[in-house]
Amino acid sequence: MSSRPMFDEMHASSSEVREHYRQYARWLAEQPEDLMASRREEAEMIFRRVGITFAVYGAKDEDGAGTERLIPFDLIPRIIPAHEWHTMEEGLVQRVTALNRFIHDVYHEQEIIKAGVIPADQIFQNAQFRPEMMGVNVPHNIYSHIAGIDIVRAPNAQGEGEYYVLEDNLRVPSGVSYMLEDRKMMMRLFPELFGENRVAPVAHYPDLLLETLRASSPATTAEPTVVVLTPGMYNSAYFEHAFLAQQMGVELVEGQDLFVKDNFVYMRTTRGPRRVDVIYRRVDDDFLDPLVFRPTSTLGCAGLLGVYRSGNVAICNAVGTGVADDKSIYPYVPKMIEFYLGQKPILSNVPTFMGRNPEDLKYMLANLKDLVVKEVHGAGGYGMLVGPASTQAEIEEFRQAVLAKPDGYIAQPTLSLSTCPTYVKSGVAPRHIDLRPFVLSGKEVQMVPGGLTRVALKEGSLVVNSSQGGGTKDTWILED
Repeated sequence: MSSRPMFDEMHASSSEVREHYRQYARWLAEQPEDLMASRREEAEMIFRRVGITFAVYGAKDEDGAGTERLIPFDLIPRIIPAHEWHTMEEGLVQRVTALNRFIHDVYHEQEIIKAGVIPADQIFQNAQFRPEMMGVNVPHNIYSHIAGIDIVRAPNAQGEGEYYVLEDNLRVPSGVSYMLEDRKMMMRLFPELFGENRVAPVAHYPDLLLETLRASSPATTAEPTVVVLTPGMYNSAYFEHAFLAQQMGVELVEGQDLFVKDNFVYMRTTRGPRRVDVIYRRVDDDFLDPLVFRPTSTLGCAGLLGVYRSGNVAICNAVGTGVADDKSIYPYVPKMIEFYLGQKPILSNVPTFMGRNPEDLKYMLANLKDLVVKEVHGAGGYGMLVGPASTQAEIEEFRQAVLAKPDGYIAQPTLSLSTCPTYVKSGVAPRHIDLRPFVLSGKEVQMVPGGLTRVALKEGSLVVNSSQGGGTKDTWILED
């Protein structure tokens, strides 16, 4: 795949602009350079003032304190025509539906294991498998209420750009606040563009999120009490936790604000205890309940899992959801879609080699220089090898790691990710991008049109993660 030419979102060739970008391209050509530069400075100033930052773990400033970085925002939108979005949306609904069926099956009948579709040890030896969830019924059998599915586009055999799912984030996916703030910023800086182009709105995401969370409530009241549980202000995505709570009009709480009494969860308020029905948790399983998981955790609430298992509180996303977003389970998702839904997958996976399979391992070790190799539990762009961009020494070091624990790694071809014109210091230049749509599963599966487009700002880089210096763009879905 990597030897094929790049697919550029805006340009079909050096002289031809793709139809859905034509109107925007005409507008862009008319903009004076100094105007765009001043708009970029204005965006940076506003983002800094609002506090839209991202904490980078392990990075330190001169005083040895952790660093908060501004996520760079790009002024040039990524534009997707309506017909492409409709197909992608259908594929996402199909995929997330099958993944939720799979997680329910894992903790109940385990039909997929009995049918020999997925090896049992892939599930039971998975670090994210939670035996405490066996036989526990969750509302509507939905485990991942909020999923962030990473999609990339690469040239296929016909030279057309094809969408592939790169990974499924089903535990505590982040980034939706940047999607919403990027749109707000574009509308502020370039209001005229939204008069000229029919861009589908995304601002109603917090309403859909609240509706999804309320739908999972075990309480029968019309207005169940929903809270957002954050690990606290030192978490890298704290801005987002506070932003979403504020947008939904619900309380932002930390573990110490909650307590369990008579098999219900309560939050402490200035007016006394208030019963909590739904917890939108942005805390990993391990830290949720010190009585069950990590005993030293101060981020959760003692006794929470007991209340949850007896059905008196909903936790979104459900405990144990991580068993389905592990990189070693990802290769089986197309089979899940066929197994549970009896359908062919609408969105393709990226071809994946699994270190646990002897044939795949042989291929991986022989081709490390051409592959992207990832730890199955890795995230955020850490613990991975991008073969073509690595030194011989780095490749050899990774080879030893893979040999020591083959089942801890998968490998994929180095995809030639599509590029999109991006406003960088030298002017407008192509940079690689991906897309993370946010899929909500409540009474139905729904999403706002678009998602977070992440952009690798370093020339030639394929790593778009904000923790690795990537930026973001507004994503426009053009309405019919």
